[in-house]
Amino acid sequence: MDRENTCIACEGTGMLADDEGWQYRCSVCSGTGEFHIGATKPTKVMSVDENNRLLD
Repeated sequence: MDRENTCIACEGTGMLADDEGWQYRCSVCSGTGEFHIGATKPTKVMSVDENNRLLD
């Protein structure tokens, strides 16, 4: 994987975890582990449960 395009939010893994250990797909790179500056995606409002955990 190209170090310059590695997603900083998930460090290239494509997965993030909350403070309780629940894992979910990275919302910055959409789970690919790569982030390209200038690549635009439409903004998507995500659903959350009563504990503010993201629902995929």
